[in-house]
This record gives sequence, structure tokens and C-alpha cells, in this order.
Amino acid sequence: MKKTIRLGTRGSPLALIQAEEIKRRLFQAWPRLSEEAEIAIIPIRTTGDWKPEHKDRRFVDMGGNKGLFTKEIEEALLNDYIDVAVHSMKDLSCVLPQGVDIGAIIPRNDPRDAFIGRTAQTLEALPAGAIVGTSSLRRQAQILAQRPDLRIEPLRGNVETRLKKLEDGQADATILAVAGMTRLGLESRISSIMSVTTMLPASAQGALGVEIRADADDMRALLEPLDDAPSHICVAAERAVMRAIDGTCNTPAGAYATLTATGSLALEALVARADGTDLIRLAATGNPENADQIGEMLGENLRRRSPADIFTA
Repeated sequence: MKKTIRLGTRGSPLALIQAEEIKRRLFQAWPRLSEEAEIAIIPIRTTGDWKPEHKDRRFVDMGGNKGLFTKEIEEALLNDYIDVAVHSMKDLSCVLPQGVDIGAIIPRNDPRDAFIGRTAQTLEALPAGAIVGTSSLRRQAQILAQRPDLRIEPLRGNVETRLKKLEDGQADATILAVAGMTRLGLESRISSIMSVTTMLPASAQGALGVEIRADADDMRALLEPLDDAPSHICVAAERAVMRAIDGTCNTPAGAYATLTATGSLALEALVARADGTDLIRLAATGNPENADQIGEMLGENLRRRSPADIFTA
């Protein structure tokens, strides 16, 4: 009898596509796995997905978006209801719960943000007073830092729901992750891709990871061929920034790391107020082997350079 590997994920269309990607990569990495095991995708409803009272609330008003889309999945993992958990890495809490670990991060997709306008093709082209729909404080702060004449209104829901709300005139534009649009086959809906100079991405945006129980050596070995070292290094640096600046990850902040042609790690990060003021952006470089330390030091520098109440507002 074949064993079953239970792969847990959110139930959104994007999450299910991401889970299928991990399933495909597992069978590709282990050609004989299909003879020995089945991989069952287990959708799990999370707090951020289904509670009716959350429908029109900003993530920050629900305690921040970190953990809203992962808590129930991680509980299922720890309770042995599933064997591994697939996550958009940007959804994971800055500090993992005790007893879980990251088993693999596959090659990262485009980490940038996409501008989607009803008529305008870029943020710069929006007329004064135009409404940008977003529930991300990171995006809000960077938009208002550049265009304080624009209005920001919450826009919740999965990607398709947000695009429908845009079509219905609830906003003049919205901003979504390029990676999500690409995975859903919606590239044609992107008006323009925003540079990281204009819109620094969220920590780990575009990265897809697999969480395991820390003591699950069999799952760790199974996932090892899927892990992409450059992506893992960059995500580790970005997450270290977030841990250093704000353990709850509620502060409007972004972090983005790359590996340069010379083999160095280049890391940028920012914090700001939600209204776009007091935006501080810093950079650091170093040896990729020290990704966590580089991220932590950059995060600490951001804290020192920033007004203290940014982290408590």
C-alpha cells in the first residue's frame, strides 16, 4: 500500500496552485516517489481567509498580517494532521513557532509589485485624488511618500476578488505581487511592474516555502532537492531584518536582498509611518554566509535611525 504525504495549504486559488507546484517538484526530484507514495493536498481555512468580521478590515487592525494566513496550518502540522505545509514566505511570522522549521524554499519568483490601473498605467500617471485600493501598510506608506495627493482605501480578498472590485470602480488602481499574478496566469492584467526603487517589496515576497516539523527528518530529506540556496539566503536576510525591527511585523516595512555578480549579498530595507512620513531606507552588503547577521544588523540600524514611536503606533 502506498503511503500518503499530506501537504497542507490555504484554500485560495493561488495557494492551491502553489501547493501543486510543490507536488510537481517532489515527483520530479524523486522519479520513483509515485510508485511509493501519493501526495494529498489538504486545504485548511485560516483566520485571514474566512472569518466574516474580517472581510473589510485592514490586516493591521486584525493584529498584523503575519500569522493570519498560517496559524491554523502550523497547528495542523504540529498536531500531525498534515506532514508538510506550503506557504507564501511573506505570510510567515517573523519568528517561527517552536517545533517547526523551513524544509525548503524553491527558486524565487519575481519579488516586485505590480501596478494595476483601471485607466492609468503607472502610479505617476494617476490624477490627484485618485483612489488606490490596498490593505498593505507597506504599500500605503510608499505610495503616500511619493504621491501624498492620492487616497488609500482598504481592498481585501484574493487576487481575483481585488481585480473584480477594481473593475467595479471601488478604486482607480491597486498593487499586487507580480509573483501571484504570474502564478495565476494573470500577467496580462498588469499595467506596469514597479521598480524596487519605487516600491520596495515585502520581506520574502515571491518566495514559496515548505514548513516541516523540526524533528521530521524524513520530510527534511524528501524536500532537500527542492531547496534553492540563493533564494533561501536572500529570504533569510530579509526575515532577519523584520525580526530586528519589529517582532510583530506590524510596522510599514520592506526588505529585499539579492546576490550580486561578485557573490556578495546586497540588502535594502525601509520603515515608515503609514502616512508616508519619516520613511527611512538603508542598505548593507556582506558575505552571504552571514545573511542572518547582515539582516539583523540592518534592522537594528533602522531602529536606531527611526523615531521610536514608529514601532509602537
